Amino acid sequence: MSEITMEEKQEKETQEEIINPIDPDKVAENPHLLPYAHTVGGSVIRPIDKGRVKGLAVEAMYDQTEMQLDQIREQINLLAVQAKKIKDRVHISEDIYLAEMNFKPLIGHTYHLYKKKDEKNVLSMIAPTEWGRKKPYEFVATVKLLADHTWDILS
Repeated sequence: MSEITMEEKQEKETQEEIINPIDPDKVAENPHLLPYAHTVGGSVIRPIDKGRVKGLAVEAMYDQTEMQLDQIREQINLLAVQAKKIKDRVHISEDIYLAEMNFKPLIGHTYHLYKKKDEKNVLSMIAPTEWGRKKPYEFVATVKLLADHTWDILS
């Protein structure tokens, strides 16, 4: 047998075509663009569950809008209470201005509204506790004259 020298062996290998055992269709040209790890030691890359992400976003959106709607409902209720108080002030003011009064009411002072037996109203400076045993009129409300000439109902 003849011994093959290293030089002859290298020449023989260069003359033969080198065949790559890996299928070229299975080799990535840009492995950094792959949506998964391309080596055994690569980090695990999990695809995003788009349906879950959207579902969580929609749930958060509904929670936020419901909270804002609750705030608006509270504001509406507060405005309704304020509107009722104004309406009550207007009603009592009408009753007072149609009532008998033998004095000029002063802004910021407290007065008392009574109803007579003949259903007419009377505005008085005398409180219900100041009448004594026999009260000549039925007590309606204690009121205070405000600067806009409406009456605030105190009791």
